Amino acid sequence: MGVGTPANILESVERGVDFFDCVYPSRNGRHGHAYTNLGRLNLSNARFALDDRPLDPGCNCPVCRRYSRAYIHHLFKAREMLGMRFLVLHNLYFYNTMMEEIRNALDEGRFSSYKKEKLEMMARNGEEC
Repeated sequence: MGVGTPANILESVERGVDFFDCVYPSRNGRHGHAYTNLGRLNLSNARFALDDRPLDPGCNCPVCRRYSRAYIHHLFKAREMLGMRFLVLHNLYFYNTMMEEIRNALDEGRFSSYKKEKLEMMARNGEEC
């Protein structure tokens, strides 16, 4: 389908698309990218080497509850497959949570405001989703 970023999905939902099948969460996770409510993070970047925060402070996935950005960064630098697995797990959790939020926003008649708020929140990080 060619749709995969959080912004793509939000735009597609607004246009009436209600079924998605994308590889973005897993493919990008294997390449060191984590999707968060603060935008996309590239865990290969040196700026995460000493960052003891979770990937996404508001996320309740098993990875965010237990591991730091620094640890995941280390796993990628050491070429440990566990780093890829952690980011795929986190990204799938993020996407599933976002889809649940979208369904709730649609049911409550507030999708437009949800979309605007979500995109603004993700854009604050400076990396494009």
